[in-house]
Amino acid sequence: MIRVEGHTNLYRDERTGAIVNMDTVGYQNYLRSVKDAEEKKKELDNMKKDIDDIKGALKEILSRLT
Repeated sequence: MIRVEGHTNLYRDERTGAIVNMDTVGYQNYLRSVKDAEEKKKELDNMKKDIDDIKGALKEILSRLT
């Protein structure tokens, strides 16, 4: 691999000519942020379902009171 001039983490593959990013810390941070976003989405989806369940229960209670 040949280091790309002006970039500390970029290298050119001599065989394919592809540019490869060797920044493993940055990649790990990216993967962690993707995982965190997925977990937050799941948590939000669960909260929405809980709210829908509560709304349904309240409607049931109100219908029995009238």
